[in-house]
Amino acid sequence: MLDKRFILENAEIVQRNCDNRGVKADVARFVDLESQRRKLQAESEELSRLANEVSKSIGKAKDDAERDARKDEGRRLREMKEKIAEHMERLAAEASLILNSMPNLTHADSPIGGEDASKELRRGKTDVRPFSFPVQDHVALAEQHNLIDFEGGARVAGHGFYFLKNEAAMLELALQQFTMSFLVGEGFTPMITPDLARGDVLKGVGFIPRGPETQIYSVENQDLNLVATAEITLGGLYAGEVIDAEKLPIKLCGVSHCFRTEAGAAGRASRGLYRVHQFTKVEMFAFTTPGQSDDMHNYFRDLECEIFDALGIPYRVLDIATGDLGGPAYRKFDLEAWMPGRGTSGEFGEVTSTSNCTDYQSRRLDIRYKVKGEKGTQLVHTLNGTAVAISRAIIAILENYQQPDGSILIPEALRKWMGKDRIGGQD
Repeated sequence: MLDKRFILENAEIVQRNCDNRGVKADVARFVDLESQRRKLQAESEELSRLANEVSKSIGKAKDDAERDARKDEGRRLREMKEKIAEHMERLAAEASLILNSMPNLTHADSPIGGEDASKELRRGKTDVRPFSFPVQDHVALAEQHNLIDFEGGARVAGHGFYFLKNEAAMLELALQQFTMSFLVGEGFTPMITPDLARGDVLKGVGFIPRGPETQIYSVENQDLNLVATAEITLGGLYAGEVIDAEKLPIKLCGVSHCFRTEAGAAGRASRGLYRVHQFTKVEMFAFTTPGQSDDMHNYFRDLECEIFDALGIPYRVLDIATGDLGGPAYRKFDLEAWMPGRGTSGEFGEVTSTSNCTDYQSRRLDIRYKVKGEKGTQLVHTLNGTAVAISRAIIAILENYQQPDGSILIPEALRKWMGKDRIGGQD
């Protein structure tokens, strides 16, 4: 969430930012509510001071009448304070709803507008491949090679679940091994994260754990939720902690299952593995000082590019427009891979993203750092980035590496973990 003092002192800037991001938030109302609450807080503190003085004076009363009068005065002051506290609670509740709806501030270079305003920054090293034969999408290829069982997944868990089989199962493991090894070589600490998190952690990271608009699966009668990404668990790792500045930046890479309700998802773009209820992901996460976060964000973007360049997948990188940013993101880059089987003649589809969330998450989670020899603490900056969303990477590999004879080549970077050069045909 944003800093309350910043909002009070920069209401017009915050309102313009909300408007640019397509978020309905009544900043003026928040300022009014918070100003009233602060005025009442001062009155409450003054009443407490007066009540304490009266309490101390009771023993100095000259007679019973004066003692009773002072007791009555103390009671009156306490009742006034209780009424003020009730009023403050109502003001704070309404103000909190508005505050929680306000998105993070936005990087000056982020394009302003809706999804179509996002700006292409670069293309990958691998060019889009011209096919001299009819292109099949990953669903048809998977059926041909017995790689994915969508019907079995639906029988077991419902639509949007699936079984990976044979080389597809090995491909998922190979992608995990390749990506984790690469990131460990870059100085990341490897993590296997929980698949569940408490509601306060989800709220701190910026996810809505319950309610009609949630994308989160919640455990009934428990304050636990299946995570939609390891960003949630990695982000909550240091909740309530103070980190020594010398330890920053902290770079983590976590493997987790991801669970999403995907409410409202439909259409051909959601066909097969592209939009499912469960998948595996390797996530990058960093805790930094404010001065380190912009460079770390560019670094995360470049790592995602290196991974997909190594896999030989054509892609483009987008600087995401304000209207398409998630609430916690200050700036976001998406990497979209070319998927030849998508649409009528191939389309780009998002496979990774990376966001700089500055201190928006850390303020809610209360994650701070301390510089040795200095008084006080400061909020860390948090950054997240998808290294590989396995299901979508599988789509891109199957479709880009399909051959005229129906076989599928294995990217060279994965062959040592797959133990073979292709799926189908002759190895």
